[in-house]
Amino acid sequence: MIAQVGPYKLEMEPGTYWWCACGRSASQPFCDGSHKGTSFQPREVVIATKGVVGWCGCKHSQRGERCDGTHRTLAAEGGAR
Repeated sequence: MIAQVGPYKLEMEPGTYWWCACGRSASQPFCDGSHKGTSFQPREVVIATKGVVGWCGCKHSQRGERCDGTHRTLAAEGGAR
């Protein structure tokens, strides 16, 4: 599921986070367990230094949890619904 067409740009503190890969989480871009019963698994992400992260919202990025601009292609093809 496409949770959002575009990245979630968030200021992140150092720590461990679980990125939602299924698009179902109500706590986007992070996992809330909504993937249970699907083939998706959240991705563990360790942030070493404080800074802005562009978390993938379309769930199609070739960089996994980090936005790579793929959402632009999906929107242009009408795939973002």
